[in-house]
Amino acid sequence: MAVTLKRTNSADADFQMLIKELDLDLRERNGEMMDIYDQHNKIAPIDTVVIAYLDNEPAGCGCFKIFDDSTIEVKRMFVRKNARGKRISSLVLAELENWAKELGYSIAVLETGSIQFEAQALYQKAGYDRIAAYGPYIGLPDSLCYKKVLGD
Repeated sequence: MAVTLKRTNSADADFQMLIKELDLDLRERNGEMMDIYDQHNKIAPIDTVVIAYLDNEPAGCGCFKIFDDSTIEVKRMFVRKNARGKRISSLVLAELENWAKELGYSIAVLETGSIQFEAQALYQKAGYDRIAAYGPYIGLPDSLCYKKVLGD
């Protein structure tokens, strides 16, 4: 099984398909809680999207947006059910971090849900540390926020 990564933007049809699946997956897992979180998951046009392909089929994605002068925020990380367990999310996350560093950013932040256990494990394994909730996630008890200083 060959995994390839593509840097693209949010207009990419494969990205659009994957984030629709992500939204359905989150709704299935989290139920009505998503009524609160859906507003934070809207992606304005963005030029920093990574799509993973497994044997030339779209398998996962992620993107980042500018948070401040030195920081990016990782968003919309997702791997399709049939592609899970193949380290695709780790590859996508590493590619997003490398791209951010190439663009001159030194910090990454992100938010995930309290019951997204596999996401929490991914981020901790990748060197992210829990931080206080930031921005729109302040006061939302099901939000867990993370930060990583992007090394060389």
